[in-house]
Amino acid sequence: MPEGKIVKALSGFYYVKTDDNLYQCRGRGLLRKNKINPLVGDHVVFEKSNPGEGYITEVKKRKNELVRPPIANIDQAVIVVSATQPDFSTLLLDRFLVLIESKGIDPVVFITKMDTINPEQQDVINQFKTDYEQIGYTVQTLSTKEPEKLFDVINQFKDKISVIAGQSGVGKSSMLNAINPLLKLETNEISESLGRGKHTTRHVELIEINGGLVADTPGFSSLEFSEIELEELPDCFPEMSELKSECKFRGCMHNKEPKCAVKLAVKANEIPAYRYEHYLQFFEEIHDRKPRY
Repeated sequence: MPEGKIVKALSGFYYVKTDDNLYQCRGRGLLRKNKINPLVGDHVVFEKSNPGEGYITEVKKRKNELVRPPIANIDQAVIVVSATQPDFSTLLLDRFLVLIESKGIDPVVFITKMDTINPEQQDVINQFKTDYEQIGYTVQTLSTKEPEKLFDVINQFKDKISVIAGQSGVGKSSMLNAINPLLKLETNEISESLGRGKHTTRHVELIEINGGLVADTPGFSSLEFSEIELEELPDCFPEMSELKSECKFRGCMHNKEPKCAVKLAVKANEIPAYRYEHYLQFFEEIHDRKPRY
C-alpha cells in the first residue's frame, strides 16, 4: 500500500502527499475506533479508492506532536524575536526555548529589526546572541537593510518540517512572505492570541519552502507550561542538563540542594545569571500549578 505525509487537514479530509501526487483521503473507521486522530505532518499508509482519493489505514509512530497548532513530527521551531517593538526579552525567548526543548524539537532563533536600534543596543543583543550560541543554539540576526541575509533563513528549512514561533509584531509573516510570496500571510494575523490560549479554527497546512515544509500557522499560541512536569524542567535547559551528573544528589533540581554543579557554574559566570533566574521562575510556576484531574 502507498505511503505519504499529511500536508493539510480540512473539514474531515486529509491531503496526503506522496513522491509524485497528492491524495484527498478520509480516515478509516478503525482509526476512530482506536482513537487515533491523524495530524498534519503524520507519515501514513493509505489505500487508493478513486483517482486522487483514498483512505488512511495506518498512522506511523510520531516523534513528537503539538496541540496548538495540531501538527506532528516537527524537526525544528524557528523562533522569531525582535530587537525592538516589541523589545527583545530573554524571558520570553527562554519560555519558547523551554517549550520547544520539552517536545524534542530543535530550535533556531532569528532576531529581527537589528537596523532599527542604536549601536549600544546592538552590542547588548550581540552579547545575548553569544550567550545562547555558547549554550549550543543557532542564533542569527536579521536587518531589513540586508535582504541577502534571507538566504540564511531559507537554508534553515531544507529537508525539514518547521513551525514558526514568536509573539505578534516581531516580523514572522514579513520574513516568510519575503521568502515565499505565495504564502500571502497577513502581517498581523499570527499569534494574536498569544498567552490567551485561544483556539484558532484555521486549518493547518504545510507549505513548501526550499525543499522543506513549513506550517502556515504559528506554533505555541499559548506559552503556559501545562504539559511540562517539574522533573523535566532541568533537561529543558541544555547547559544545566550537561552538568547534572556533577551534582552531589541524583535528581538534583538545582534549587535548594547543596553541592549543586549548576549553582556553582552560575557563581562562576559559566551559566548566565538571567538563565538561572528564569529557570527558578519557571520552576515556581510549574510547582504552583493547579493539579490536573
